[in-house]
Parts: sequence; structure tokens; C-alpha cells
Amino acid sequence: MQTLEGMKRSNACGNVSETEVGREITLCGWVSRRRDHGGLIFVDMRDRSGLVQIVFDAATMGETAFHEAETLRNEFVIAVRGDVRARSEESINPHMETGTIEVICTELRILNTAKTPPFYIQDGIDVDENLRLKYRYLDLRRPEMQANLILRHKVTKVMRDFFDAHDFLEIETPMLCKSTPEGARDFLVPSRLNTGKFYALPQSPQIFKQILMVSGLEKYFQIVRCFRDEDLRADRQPEFTQLDIETSFMSQDEILALMEGLIVDIFDKTLGKKVETPFQRMTWEEAMRRFGSDKPDLRFGMELMDISAYVKGSDFKVFASVLENGGQVKVINVEDYANIPRRELDGLVEYVQGYGAKGLAWIQYTEEGIKSPFKKFYSDETFEEIKKATGAKTGDLLLVIADKSSVVAQALGALRLEMARRRNLIDPEALRFLWVTDFPMFEYSEEDKRWKAMHHPFTTPRHEDVEFLQSDPGRVKAIAYDMVLNGVEIGGGSLRIYNSDLQEKVFEAIGLTKEEARQKFGFMMDAFEYGTPPHGGIAFGLDRLVMIMAKRKSIRDVIAFPKTQSASDIMSHAPSEVDAKQLRELAIKSVVKKREDA
Repeated sequence: MQTLEGMKRSNACGNVSETEVGREITLCGWVSRRRDHGGLIFVDMRDRSGLVQIVFDAATMGETAFHEAETLRNEFVIAVRGDVRARSEESINPHMETGTIEVICTELRILNTAKTPPFYIQDGIDVDENLRLKYRYLDLRRPEMQANLILRHKVTKVMRDFFDAHDFLEIETPMLCKSTPEGARDFLVPSRLNTGKFYALPQSPQIFKQILMVSGLEKYFQIVRCFRDEDLRADRQPEFTQLDIETSFMSQDEILALMEGLIVDIFDKTLGKKVETPFQRMTWEEAMRRFGSDKPDLRFGMELMDISAYVKGSDFKVFASVLENGGQVKVINVEDYANIPRRELDGLVEYVQGYGAKGLAWIQYTEEGIKSPFKKFYSDETFEEIKKATGAKTGDLLLVIADKSSVVAQALGALRLEMARRRNLIDPEALRFLWVTDFPMFEYSEEDKRWKAMHHPFTTPRHEDVEFLQSDPGRVKAIAYDMVLNGVEIGGGSLRIYNSDLQEKVFEAIGLTKEEARQKFGFMMDAFEYGTPPHGGIAFGLDRLVMIMAKRKSIRDVIAFPKTQSASDIMSHAPSEVDAKQLRELAIKSVVKKREDA
């Protein structure tokens, strides 16, 4: 095996240009593609910057050197010294950044050989994701994957520059924390020096960043790893990265304007895209009413519309029973799709059932007349009134769900997105930002039979709602805000409680006694007794943001070494069993029986 001794890389492969024609350069990288034309061998050589064509000519290299070039295979690591020359007109490759030049090799060194990869190292491959994750080091050689990580690097650099320019300090908070379970499950870390006790990995730096405000540091940010032991989806991981921000003496409007400036900077300096401000704002109640979601995708219409007033008082038992029990009947209008195949309609029934709906009805306004499973229960005049109220026209399809309001919102909101995808209504180039504000302070948990904080228990309620904390928690709205981009929540925050008495009332509203609150959050409550300023903040999901910017469908594509949906790393085989000695040192014994080998 050869070495680089005596050679020094002079150029990156993707940066060789016509200005180097006639010069001798030295390149290092991988064999991406090899083509043997008898006495000529052409190799596309790749490094992080891109590709360049290397020409090995038997007539100029000599027999021994050329024979070595003949042994090259894909993914061999090589160093090449050679002369840059312009390609002939007919051999220019317009699909290659360096397609107007090539390098005539005068010296080749094979630095390392390689086994045949289990998949092609190129963009657009159709390979099972688990195979890609098993060989992640090969997957990350692909240009599109490297571009994702390069974009991620650029985004974090812009973030740091932006906050530095606005007088924020980047401050690290602990990774080993006290467990304060109130929401997602904690990842626990046993302490060897404190037998029987555990740290928790942080779900967010929430408490520490608020204490930094008590400390008078006023403007804090951190790009930080967080951990949540919860079920995974395409946009979730057990460990993830967020941009965490907290600031003192700023109003909600000031914080939102500052964050809009950050987004403008990020998109301009990384993608060259202009983002218009101010962002649209919408209350949580309006978002749920119009779109059935607190993170609505505004790139298309198809809003939810209530037709309860038009269908009440009939013999149609489905609608009648729902309305008698305080539910609602809502529709979406899928334009120009009245001729939907019956098989697809049946499939949509199953689709909404997956979101809790008991069923799906419809109205088809066709040239031949009205088609609907409940047509016989209503007059033609009623269907015309519904048509007028919803803005439907002949050729349109109304999809109808009747249920309690939460189910209608969830099922019809999901159906809205699905129909937009099927009808190609979503512009992939559009960027629709939105602030959703005035979230409910609490949500009721049927499982635990108590109210829980919708965001977290440190969010401040609106001043006018404080009186209802004990008497009617469901009526209380929070000074909380989410930033939504194209139907994805990319950031969420709030103004915080900075008064000890108010914090105790909120703890009481979610069922925490004074003793329980002090046991979980005593150190924070103590800090709040020493002059806490008004403060608020926000956290952005870096993985989600970069996923949208890179136009990927999963955050796993913008994380170097992600976990699977079973929270495992199939490349490094984590999590794994540990040595019995390690468990003894931690005073831990596993009650899970080891599986016998098959």
C-alpha cells in the first residue's frame, strides 16, 4: 500500500477549472467511476467538493504505471499528480461542474483498496433505508447526503453569527440533570458515585435557561442536543438538536420579530432565497377551526367548513346523533374531483378511520346531478344551500366527517393534506411561514384524569385568564407561539412565569401538590425568590428546519448518524448489553432474561 509521503494535495476535485489548464496539480479522493478504453482509462475521481475526470494514458505513463491504473476499482482511495488540459468540444460533459477540463495523470498512488459497496455511491438510489443506515459511512459519501450536512453546517454558522450580532451569549447547560418527568419519558443515567440515584438526559435546557435569566445574563442561546424517550416518526429522533433561545425584558412581539429576522438571514445566506416578513399570524382556535391542525400548511386552500346548520334536524341518524351530543359536521371541497373512482372513496373511508373517525360521507356535484350516500334524507334545496355556503361548483367533491370536534379536526385535517398530495396542489418551492399564537394553557388527559400543560408548566397564562386557573383550566390561554413552515412546526416558545405565586398556581392546576412541586422543581422555585426578570424564549428544531430546506422527507437524511424507528443504531449496534461488571459497579441488575441463541 502506498502513502502520501512527498505529495501534497493542491486542489479539491470539484474546484479544478479552466484557469488551471496547463498547470500540474495533485488531487486526492475516491474512484467514483472507471471506464476502460484499451490503452486509455478514464476515472471520475470524487472528493467532498465534487468530481473531476482523470485520464490514464498507456502511451505516456509507461507499462508499469498503466498496469497499476488497470487495477483501480470503485471506491479505491487514490492520489493523482497530473496536468490539467481542456477537453475537446465533443468530449465536454455539461452535467459535470468540471466537465470542460480533465487531468492527464503522470503519477498514481493507490492509498487504499475497497470492497465492492452493497449499493451504488451515487444520488437518487432506490435502496432500503436500513441498508443505508447499516453502511452509513458509505451512504454519507453520496453527494446529496454530503450536501445535506454541508447545508446543516451553514445554517448553524448563520445562527451563531446572527445571535452574536444581536448581543446574545452562547452558554452550555448540563447534560446530566435532575429527572423532572412531566411530558415525554426521560433517558436515565445511573450514578456510580451516588448508588441508587440517577441523572436524566435533558429533554430541553428549559429550566437552566430560565435560571440564566435569573442570573442576569439576559440574552442566551445554545445549539444543543436533547433527548426524549418516545415513539419515533419521520420527524422525530430519541436524540435531536435544537436552537435554544431565552431573553429578558422582551415582549412577545419583539421576540417574534427577532426570530423572523433570524429566518430571513438563514434562508438568504444559505439558499439565496428571500423570505417576506412579517409572517402571518393566526390564533390556535382559528387554525383548528379552518385547518383542523395547529400547524396548518398554507401552500393550498381546501379549508374545513362547518355545515352543521344545514344538516341538523333530519332523520339521518349519523348527523343527528353527532349534533345532539355537541359534535359537528364539517367538509372540505376537493375541486374538480366529483368523478372520483368509487374504489378511491372506499379507501378514503379507511384512511380517516385511522385518524379516529367512524366513517366518511361525501357529496358529488356532477353534471348528471347530486350523488351522496345521504341524498334521500335532504332536499335538493339543502344541497344547493350547502353548495353555495362552501363555494362548491359543478364538478366538485365535498368530503364530510361528522363527529366530536377533536376527531373532526384530526381526521379532516389529515384528509385535507392527503387530498392535496393526491391532487398535486402543493407547490414544493413555496415557503409559507406562520405564527400560531394563543394556545390553550392546558389539555385534559383522559388517561391520567387531570389537566396537563400543553407546552410546559413554565409558560405564562394570559393576564385576563389567570382568574380561571383553578375554576376553569380549559378556558385559560397561554402567551405561547409556534413558528410553522409548510405544515411543519419548526419552533415553539412562550413568555415564562417569573412570579413564584403564579407558578405555584399553575403547578396546582396540573395536579402537583406543593410538596411534589418542590421535590421536582425546588431549586428553580428557590431561584425565583431572588429577583426574576420578565423573560421568554423559543426553541427551533434544527433537524426539522434543515430537512425542509434540503427538501427531504425524513430528518434521518440530515443527521449524520441517526437512529431507526426502533431507536437503534444498526451500524454500531446500539443499544447493546453491557458487561456484568459494569452493572455491579452501578448497583444495577437487569430483570430481562437473556434470549437463548436460536
